[in-house]
Amino acid sequence: MVTFAPADEILRVLREIADEDWMAMPPWARNLAYRLVCLQRPDDVSVLREASADLLSFGPDWDRHAHELRDRADRIEARG
Repeated sequence: MVTFAPADEILRVLREIADEDWMAMPPWARNLAYRLVCLQRPDDVSVLREASADLLSFGPDWDRHAHELRDRADRIEARG
């Protein structure tokens, strides 16, 4: 179901889970969910920054991707 869910719905679930129990969703599932949202909203600066912050929470394996998302958000804002 998540594959075809709209970005708003995916974000709502991610934020609800984070509010209830931040570690309730495994990192791979969070990464996939944020990836789907970023694909649906590639120029949404707030989503890119939220996804970046989430990736930084899971150790150095994801840092490069997190920085790329943050840099993309910076570039979009600069064009702005």
